[in-house]
Amino acid sequence: MQHSGQIDFARILECLARHKVHFVLVGGVAAVLHGADINTFDLDIVQSREPGNLSRLLIALQELDAIYRMQPARRLQPNASHLSSPGHHLLMTRYGPLDVLGTIGNGHAWGELAERSNTITLNDGLTVAVLNLPAQIEIKEEVGREKDLLALPILRRTLAEAKNFPTAKTD
Repeated sequence: MQHSGQIDFARILECLARHKVHFVLVGGVAAVLHGADINTFDLDIVQSREPGNLSRLLIALQELDAIYRMQPARRLQPNASHLSSPGHHLLMTRYGPLDVLGTIGNGHAWGELAERSNTITLNDGLTVAVLNLPAQIEIKEEVGREKDLLALPILRRTLAEAKNFPTAKTD
């Protein structure tokens, strides 16, 4: 697999959706979809770690030519054992970086996050579960990393603006 240098998050999301992978979009792209003005360079998802979902996720990752990006020369591919853990899997795909996360923050897993997400329809008609802004803010406060703390004012402002001028179509 050779990453072309062109990042195409929509192609990654479309592949995951086509394979019926259960996941919640979190991180920078989730914030951008809620209207936050931030830069992001990877796609972050928290996946269901149920066996059937892991099987579908592995098929999608194979189609995306996903490998661990920390040692690209070794071309290590994720397997079910890796993905069933609560850890973070930092992957490179043919369409750009994808972080597959078992949990975020202090152990927040897919089931909880799915309940705290909105379904957002993208321009191409694809629907994606996206972690809501209050949950994103809470988890970034909880984690307390410098980069998360720096994003908080932007996320809070975006949330305040959304409350004043609701325009995003979510459910």
